[in-house]
Amino acid sequence: MRLNLPPLLAATLILTACSGDSAIDGVKEIPNRFGNAVNALDDFSPGSTGDSNNARGLRPNEVRVTMEVPASVAPQGEPTRRNLRIVVPDRVEVYRTDYTLRKDLGTVRFSTATDDDGYLIIAFEDGVPIGPDVVIEASYRGTTLKALAADSDRDVKVNPFSHYLVVEGLGNYDAVDFQTVMNCVNSSLCLNKYVWGTVADQVHDFEIDIATNASIASALERLDNRADFKAYVATMTDYALLGQDNSDTVRASSADYNSIFLGLELGQTFRESNAFGAGQWGVRTAQEEALTATGSAYLYPALTLTSFEAFNINVTSLATDIPYDRQTLIHGLDNGGAQTFFNRSSDLWARNSHSSAPGAATLTPPRSDAQNADAIDPARLLAGRALYQSVTGRDSSRITGWTRNPYYLDAFTSAPAEPDSSPDRVLTSYFSAGKAIELQEEGGKLKRQDTLEDHYLSVFELHLERSSDFSLSTLAEQRYNLVYIAPRFGNEDDPLVFETGHGTWDTQTPDGNRLAAGVTLDQFRVVRASNGQVRAEASSGTGDWNLANRLSRLSQSDQYMGRLTLYEDQPGEEFETPDMGLGASTPDGSLMAFNLDDSYLGDGLVIAGQPPTASLVPARYRLQGVIVAMTDNISRMHQIQNGSLELHDDGNATLIAKGVQIDHDIPSSHISEPRQASLESSLGVTASEDGDVTLTGGELTLAGFYTGAGDQIFLTLRDNTGPDFQTGLLVATLIPEAD
Repeated sequence: MRLNLPPLLAATLILTACSGDSAIDGVKEIPNRFGNAVNALDDFSPGSTGDSNNARGLRPNEVRVTMEVPASVAPQGEPTRRNLRIVVPDRVEVYRTDYTLRKDLGTVRFSTATDDDGYLIIAFEDGVPIGPDVVIEASYRGTTLKALAADSDRDVKVNPFSHYLVVEGLGNYDAVDFQTVMNCVNSSLCLNKYVWGTVADQVHDFEIDIATNASIASALERLDNRADFKAYVATMTDYALLGQDNSDTVRASSADYNSIFLGLELGQTFRESNAFGAGQWGVRTAQEEALTATGSAYLYPALTLTSFEAFNINVTSLATDIPYDRQTLIHGLDNGGAQTFFNRSSDLWARNSHSSAPGAATLTPPRSDAQNADAIDPARLLAGRALYQSVTGRDSSRITGWTRNPYYLDAFTSAPAEPDSSPDRVLTSYFSAGKAIELQEEGGKLKRQDTLEDHYLSVFELHLERSSDFSLSTLAEQRYNLVYIAPRFGNEDDPLVFETGHGTWDTQTPDGNRLAAGVTLDQFRVVRASNGQVRAEASSGTGDWNLANRLSRLSQSDQYMGRLTLYEDQPGEEFETPDMGLGASTPDGSLMAFNLDDSYLGDGLVIAGQPPTASLVPARYRLQGVIVAMTDNISRMHQIQNGSLELHDDGNATLIAKGVQIDHDIPSSHISEPRQASLESSLGVTASEDGDVTLTGGELTLAGFYTGAGDQIFLTLRDNTGPDFQTGLLVATLIPEAD
């Protein structure tokens, strides 16, 4: 059936349950049950994102349509993930629209069919739409939901998540915004047109359960109240407004990066009967992973950034693969109402993986201001990123599936040293929620069972370009500034400690592949004692933080590629674990980063940079990072994901820490879901030519260093005034003038 209706009429497909040639006829015998099609509830797939891909057998111009509604709307519908039900829609419309969401803006040329499993297939004569102007609307027993046709995997799910994107994403544009995105969609060179396919697909990767008794209105309200989901939709639709000047700017050909990764988590566990529903802190650190028992092959935490030209269009793609270890601290109440703690060391958790699916990204353009032609020219790497699911304990009595929500990537990249070279660093911090889910194997497939954990994750990723033959002489006889954050779990007297520090690090002359170095530190700790009471402590000290050039076993040969060993006195052998941790350096040694791993400080992250090449000047910075706060009755994690730091001409600064906050109310054992939060403060700034920088104002002190041409600032946060004792680690990176 081909529909070519007059311009002012929507192209409409009516599905009825009567006899004749209606597209519904092939489904009548299997209402609300879809035979061989993929249902993410019945097939948890590692190495894929959370949303199942049901694009099997589709031609390039076809999409498959699935309608999912809350359980209250269709109690007998086929269950799927997020407590939704799959149903056969009574009516489906396909029409062209704009930001007003009207239905009378033009026709869409398409035909329809029903596949063997009862799903509706729509074939678009002019190819699958890639912009936000074509909507698929499905109705079931009076319930109507919308979705964009531009879903990148062509598996269009019409449900509350897709409906929210249409109404709150497209629907919040004005006429100028809509024309901007359509100009891009209609340009053969503007790559940002593909943002719509990405966001239409990725909204379905979010693990947010809809209540069984939810109406459509309350389901949408729930999504609007989830700060992480709401922020993702808002930032992605803002991202789509970037025009051709941004999306065809590429400054990297192909590069591999050593990745340093820290994940701080606050969530809730349901694994253990004696701590069911208790709060849980966690820390995740990147690891090298031996792929064979003999150590003949290794997987190293890495980012791959590739730019290429196809059909005269420049494309930038990136993907990460980061093995990690995990440690957790369960924090609840005993039968008498006293606070109690259970440490779960990294030995309990199988090695896991935090990896993103390959996908396109945007590099913002270079400055055009002639007076800054010789100045530093950083860029920002922007993208919507989907994270892969993983499975641990496949051969055990409890198989666990791990899901991770998508996030908006806003990363700093350095200016390449040469026009045809790659950035030597990619720096970012972001928030991603997720779940651990018990899985049951049935017929070779993994079926979802109960939720074992809800976790809310603050992530730091520092990707430093690999070297071809790195030498420790690059780091020798230098003074570095440094900052660090290190949680420690499980001490009998003080079971929960978050420590931050800043200071200097002096390296000596190399002795072969080892380099002696010493640190001088100012340290700050927020401590929760075993009785639940919280205190803050400050101290200073010195120590030996020595370095070794770490050999990497690659497929072609063993190589020094910029990976480093950090140790006090036990460096271990070539491929063994040292007593402090592992990290990496940029090829020129200007920036280093390390994962602390079972060190005397705990697990965590160290960032060290050489003194700056220029002084701080008034400028705007993107602010990212994490703030941890505790009172006697509350634990809090605040992820800054859309913050700003502005340095003014008068020597003061304005900090706006917008982001997402998670609260653990200890007496009630309640863990809040992500909610919007913002911290604003006016600060005085003191900076030295050596790179030290301190910002003070009110109850806050931020101390750390700046590096490069003042384009990167790394800061620890402290607040010892109570009753909310706070600490954290912040990364402020220059916003290009074109932003």
